[in-house]
Parts: sequence; structure tokens; C-alpha cells
Amino acid sequence: MPTGSPTTKSEFPWWLAAALVLALAAALAIASSDLYAQVFAAVAKGIGITILVTAVAFALASAFGLGIALMALSGSQWLRQIARFYVEIIRGVPILVLLFWIAFAGAPAFVAAWNALTAPLQSAGLIGELLVRDVSLLWRAIMALTIGYSAFISEVFRAGIQSVERGQIEAAKALGLTRAQRFRLIVFPQAIRTILPPLGNDFVAMVKDSSLVSVLGVADITQIGKVYAAGSFRFFETYSIVAYIYLILTVGLSLALRALEQRLRRQHRE
Repeated sequence: MPTGSPTTKSEFPWWLAAALVLALAAALAIASSDLYAQVFAAVAKGIGITILVTAVAFALASAFGLGIALMALSGSQWLRQIARFYVEIIRGVPILVLLFWIAFAGAPAFVAAWNALTAPLQSAGLIGELLVRDVSLLWRAIMALTIGYSAFISEVFRAGIQSVERGQIEAAKALGLTRAQRFRLIVFPQAIRTILPPLGNDFVAMVKDSSLVSVLGVADITQIGKVYAAGSFRFFETYSIVAYIYLILTVGLSLALRALEQRLRRQHRE
């Protein structure tokens, strides 16, 4: 008889039941305590910014990462080398360091380059000069997360695309499908089943890493919590609420993504 851990299919999700009980207890504590309710109302103002930063940065990182993955799988050696250089360099830089570099070095360099390229248009009075302060800290943070996560997401796309059997691609070629048609009709629909779980993990990770934008003063959950705690000296209550909100967001997303993954598996078996 085989030994080892029991299969997860027959297990009751006790961890989820415990998490729901704790979440319900925390919700009741917030509802019944004026202090916790006040802290929650203040900190919750940053939820919109957190969701905005995560959604926009993840969408841009996914599109950019897909482009990098296609370059890595290209028939051109130069494109493959450029893609590999980008992935290895960006993955070697911590997100926080990348955030500071984009905000305080990359943005001014971009503004200088833009003004140099558009100097004739500016001289003609068609457009105005771009200033560093015109590039908001919010968009600097979004671009830093986009660049940082695109390197990881590109590897997810590359592995998923390579998981599709070569014979199916050859059959599609024999049918006369173009490269774009093969990717859209044959490769990507099959690769998405492999791509979705790690891509979902990256999305949840970005929700947590979006808290790093608070170092730039962007008014997300963490930044508002930091300001509120510094002003009220209610550090325990404030950061407990901050952790509670992040847990609700990340655990909820993880469960939704797991349900979607299981649904895709059932459809594949059918």
C-alpha cells in the first residue's frame, strides 16, 4: 500500500474554514469597536489606489512580458539575446531598488530624452516642454512594477508556449495557417492552461508588492496606514487592519484563480 500524504481531493479545506472564522471575527471586531472602525475607514481609502496600481501594472507587464517571450522564441538570434539580456538583468534587481531607480533616475532621463526628440515641435509652439514634475509618482510606480514583473511574466509565457506539442504546430503549418493564426488558434489556447496558475501567482504577488509604492508617497493602503499610525500612535490597530485588508485581497484572489484553474481543467477533460 503506498504511503505518503493523502490526496488533496478528499481533504476538507480546514485551513480555509479557519481563515474564514478569523476573517469573520476580525469583521465583527471592526464593526463593534469605534476605534477599529475608524482605523478601517481611514485605511480603506487606499484600496482604490492599490487596485489601480496592481491592475494597470499587471496588464502592462503581461503585454510586455508576452512580447519579450515571443522575442525569446524568435528565429532571430539577436532578438533572443536581447530578450535574455532583459530578463536576466531585470530579474537581478530588487523591486524596491528598481522602484527608486525608475522614480528618481529613469523618469528624469525619460523627460530629457523626450524634450530632446521633440525640440523642433516645441520650438514651433506645437507642444510644450515636459517637466519632471509632470510625470506623477503614481505612474513612476506603475512603470517600475511593470518593468520588474514583465521579466518574470515573460518566462511564464515562454514556458507555457514551449509546452505545446511541436507536432500540432507542424500540422497547423501543413494546413497553411500563418504564424499569427497558429499562435492565436493553436498555441495560445493550449498554453493558457499551463500559463494561468503561475500567472495568477504573479498577480497575487503584485498585489503585495504594490505596497512598495508607499515609499514614493503614493496613497495606497500601506501609505495611508503609515501616515495614520504616525499621527495617532495606534500602530497595533492600524497595521493589524492593513494586514487584514491585504489578506482579504490576496486570499480572495487566490481562491478565485484556483476556481478558474479547476474549471479550465474540467473543460479540458470534457
